[in-house]
Amino acid sequence: MSIQVIDVSKRFGTFEALHHVSLDIEPGELVALLGPSGSGKTTLLRVIAGLEVPDSGSILFNAQDTTAKRVQDRNVGFVFQHYALFRHMTIFENVAFGLRVRPRALRPSNEAIREKVVKLLKLVQLEWLADRYPHQLSGGQRQRIALARARAIEPKVLLLDEPFGALDAKVRRELRRWLRRLHDEIHLTSVFVTHDQEEAFEVADRIVVVNRGRIEQVGAPGEVYDHPATPFVYQFLGNVNLFEGRISRGIAHVSGRRLAAPEHDGAVDALATAYVRPHDIDVSVQKSDSAVAATVDHAVALGSVVRLELTRHDTGDVVEAEIPRDRYDGLKIVHGQVVYLAPRRARFFLETAAPTSEAA
Repeated sequence: MSIQVIDVSKRFGTFEALHHVSLDIEPGELVALLGPSGSGKTTLLRVIAGLEVPDSGSILFNAQDTTAKRVQDRNVGFVFQHYALFRHMTIFENVAFGLRVRPRALRPSNEAIREKVVKLLKLVQLEWLADRYPHQLSGGQRQRIALARARAIEPKVLLLDEPFGALDAKVRRELRRWLRRLHDEIHLTSVFVTHDQEEAFEVADRIVVVNRGRIEQVGAPGEVYDHPATPFVYQFLGNVNLFEGRISRGIAHVSGRRLAAPEHDGAVDALATAYVRPHDIDVSVQKSDSAVAATVDHAVALGSVVRLELTRHDTGDVVEAEIPRDRYDGLKIVHGQVVYLAPRRARFFLETAAPTSEAA
């Protein structure tokens, strides 16, 4: 089932939740709507589901306009963050619920329902819990049951609203890997909302970055991370350091260094901001005119990498750098030491596209 969102806008009073949003989702895709709280991603999901009616624009399923259809007529499965399981029903009856409440003419026989539920419980690897109640299950197990219940009605589209948000970090990691494997098996068109970048990158085929009711960028995880389209995307997707510089004809001058900036080959002596990931900063104990002096405030070993927090002498800004553990040991860096930083690789945005002050 393909999904098309065409020029959709939605307001709640004076608050504009969605501003002329358009998006195409291919059949069988697993797409993540990624953004900070209040960005509009959940509103977009609810408009696709039919739980919210857009003020303008259209929603198409398989090129058929469904904008005016009720949620129960769209054949979508919805999985909520807090499971929404019926506490007084067994796990078996929770999964069977959507089948039992169908109109009599469309309702499967009891035997067909039993076969369907057993099959779904096996799919989520929890058939041994059929006779238990939701309060007897862990959070991860309840979320898998919620997914099985959503699948029971054989939806054409599966929508998930922060499905792992209520779980601890370890369970979230396990469940998102499980969801990815499950999707590879069933290839059901799926859209899920998250504010967790790692979750989106690990699970999704494509990522839609949403901010202030607008889509900032759409692309495969690697494309979005390696080639952010806007300053907001760069800042939202992981830690980043900002260096001021100037660009002339595709060459940037930053902290005494020359770096390639081919995307701005038409600029002449233009002010620019260099966005530099922590792992793209060179750290040296040797003084250099082409580097920025900084004081080491903190060092944390994270497996084979050491993360440094430093304070620049020229601006007082805090900089994060990541260097291999063996290089850190070789430099013999200590707290309070003065070191020298230089960006090795950067993405440049001209001053007219200065970074937004919105927190990620």
